[in-house]
Amino acid sequence: MLKASDIMTKDVATIRCSATVAEAAELMEARGWGTLIVERRHPQDAYGIITERDIVYKVIAFGKDPSQVRVHEVMTKPCIVINPDLGVEYVARLFADHHLLRAPVIHGELLGIISVSDIITKSNFVKQPRSVLLEQEVKQAIQEARAVCDAKGINATECAAAWDVVEEMQAELAHQRAEKLRKTAFEEYCEEFPEAWSARIYDYLYR
Repeated sequence: MLKASDIMTKDVATIRCSATVAEAAELMEARGWGTLIVERRHPQDAYGIITERDIVYKVIAFGKDPSQVRVHEVMTKPCIVINPDLGVEYVARLFADHHLLRAPVIHGELLGIISVSDIITKSNFVKQPRSVLLEQEVKQAIQEARAVCDAKGINATECAAAWDVVEEMQAELAHQRAEKLRKTAFEEYCEEFPEAWSARIYDYLYR
């Protein structure tokens, strides 16, 4: 699974919170960035973020002089940050939930920045959606669970553990597709081998 650190941009433009909005706009133009990360004042401080929209909506729209407005007056702080180890699909979900276009990647310190365009252009989700890959993994896990139960026996702890793995994967797949799981693979297996259900309940009771 691709992580945020795999697709983030490491070249990040930063600016001081005491800088003027005019300076921020000049830096954005010079670097070709629509977002700047606002530097911390000290190691325990939070990072901030200022975007083109902040400048347009909070300064220009009100006829304010950008050279007289400070970054700290229009920035967002603390801002939502991304852990570098977070899977890309979860980054996308976080962006959707909070209507984000960009967010800094931070782990103790600023490591980079990630944007919606990074998610689209640098990940393989367009050609290989996570749900498609996960569906293949579920099918493989079902085959492996059946093989374990055949080899170890329906009453074996290994058999129950193998179906636990399958059900976790099926739950994640249903979540990815925003669907309700009607019947698990284990429930289908129990239709063939009814004794598997009672064996699994017994295993849960005595773990």
